[in-house]
Amino acid sequence: MDLTAKIRTLPKQPGVYLYKNAEGEVIYVGKAKNLRSRVGSYLLAHNQANSKTGTLMREAVDVDYIQVANEHEALALENNLIKQRKPRFNILLRDDKTYPYVKLTAGDRHPKVFVTRKLKKDGGQYFGPYFPGNLAYRIVDLIHRSFLIPSCKVDLNRYHPRPCLEFYIKRCLAPCVENMVTPEAYREAIRDVQLFLEGHEVELEARLKQRMAEAAANEQFELAAKFRDQLVTVHQLQEKQRIASTDNEDADVFGFHFEKEMLAVGQFHMRQGKIVDKRDFFWEDLPELVFEAAEDEADGAASAPDSTTDLSSRPKRSEVEGPAVLPSVHSDSAGFSPAAFFGAFLKQLYLDQPYVPRTIYVPLEFPDRAALASFLSEQSGRKVEILAPQRGDKRSLVDLVCQNAKQAYDQRFRTLQPSKNAIATALQDALGLPDIPTRIECFDISHIAGAETVASMVVWEHGEMKKADYRKFKVNSVTGVDDFASMHEVLVRRYTKLQANNEPFPSLILIDGGLGQLHAAYAALESIGITLQPLASIAKREEVIYVYGQEDDPVVLDRRSPVLHLVQRIRDESHRFAISYHRKRREMRDRDSELLEIPGVGTTTRNRLVEHFGSLRGIKAAGYDALTAVVNVATAKKIRAYFDTEREAAIDGEGLPAETETPPTLRILQ
Repeated sequence: MDLTAKIRTLPKQPGVYLYKNAEGEVIYVGKAKNLRSRVGSYLLAHNQANSKTGTLMREAVDVDYIQVANEHEALALENNLIKQRKPRFNILLRDDKTYPYVKLTAGDRHPKVFVTRKLKKDGGQYFGPYFPGNLAYRIVDLIHRSFLIPSCKVDLNRYHPRPCLEFYIKRCLAPCVENMVTPEAYREAIRDVQLFLEGHEVELEARLKQRMAEAAANEQFELAAKFRDQLVTVHQLQEKQRIASTDNEDADVFGFHFEKEMLAVGQFHMRQGKIVDKRDFFWEDLPELVFEAAEDEADGAASAPDSTTDLSSRPKRSEVEGPAVLPSVHSDSAGFSPAAFFGAFLKQLYLDQPYVPRTIYVPLEFPDRAALASFLSEQSGRKVEILAPQRGDKRSLVDLVCQNAKQAYDQRFRTLQPSKNAIATALQDALGLPDIPTRIECFDISHIAGAETVASMVVWEHGEMKKADYRKFKVNSVTGVDDFASMHEVLVRRYTKLQANNEPFPSLILIDGGLGQLHAAYAALESIGITLQPLASIAKREEVIYVYGQEDDPVVLDRRSPVLHLVQRIRDESHRFAISYHRKRREMRDRDSELLEIPGVGTTTRNRLVEHFGSLRGIKAAGYDALTAVVNVATAKKIRAYFDTEREAAIDGEGLPAETETPPTLRILQ
């Protein structure tokens, strides 16, 4: 059955349709209230005259469909299929990161708290999401310091022989060591953390005051002081909440800028009436996308997915809540439909998300606005509004986001170099670091078949490579090819020394390698009691960044991302430094082995020769008179005779003529 005949057999019910190419790949996913009418509209001559719809229909050889009960089910199914199949003609949300949550592992024997971006049905308790992203890390750090609940990656379902450094500096109860804390005391601390995260400050305050009084009565003044400090923390949090609660509105605000077939979309997060964070999205391949315009199925007709909204016409106020003319659409934007874009974009952004704000402000009306708002309301269990404000403060806020989107567009597509602080902040956000990174130490291993194994450490600090702090390591305990053991040795040596000297640790330790190197690095740090140090690795070929603790969700950055360029720059510098040190070690080995073979040349003479001529190559090229300036006449004759014999052997047949082949020793040095 050909495509046209198959379309005529589609039902007149709601559903999702999938266009496929000759290879059976899904190239476009759409939804419809009436499948036959909607899919049939693609065959209309005036729709196929549109370049994008025409391209789609020239590639499509088959159409499949899934019938559903109502429009809400169609919305959800369309969103899931787009995310799974990633069709070329659909709008794809590539930056699909979520904001962080604080997780309490309530189902574990000894629960702990940490930051996560993934919600799982694993019995844990999740609190959030938190805006901006680093707020979650600040809250976990506060819990760690005040309530002494661990946030490390140590397995607490089994006991360990000794506690780590966090216990000795009084920042952890050490449940990982048997008999270090009683089960009752730990459960009490966990209950305090639950009350803190759930916002039950009054109950928590009463519990802390009671325990403080009991500790003081029993003359346990150090324990009473700990409860007093926890009370101060709770009071400070209450004051901050009172200041921020003058306006209780939670909203997301969107704006955009489109120019030269490229698009930047800005998103502001408003929580309790304050702008707490912003986010930018970018698309560079819009000519490959099909924008789906509003469906008009009331009379059985539907427009093609490429139909362009007329931006010059203004609808009646009774029909739409926002203007259709936007300054953020450049004059060369013919064919681009912002309304169709936002209809597809918001579905991917919000459907299946655990948290949706009560209000979403968009710059213009778009198809499916009412249906999407209704679906999100059902999903979240409370009313969700999607509004396109036309005037007043809310319209000014949308215009502000549009201006920021234009700035982001200029910075991204007009190759304006972002500031060092902006890149550092973006790196913190991309890798989920607790603080803005000010110092990164990067390690790499270098060897040839396990010989002369060395390691390098380069340092990035405050936006620049700090060469004065570079370090090189000769690996001593490893024989043969074992990069993991080599990395383990180097990190133990480096950070044991920092511990002994009480020096600060870097904001991030970066490893040149994949998951194996990353885990070897963490094992090294754990062996010396370091469990909270941010740690990441970058794989060479894929250019994927793995963050320890989030290995199942690697960070894949856009190839133009300044953050990726920074990480690559640091990685490449560590590789360069390791290679140069390895070559030097190899040269020293070859220099030792050859010069010491000459009769009369010992260690002292060799050192004098190398210091004077600079290298083995220089010694070989030196004449008899030049050699006598460093060594005595007899030794100079032996050296010259040795190298002359070597040269004659190469010419006489032990190798190609000297002018066409570099001697074996020199090949190594080069």
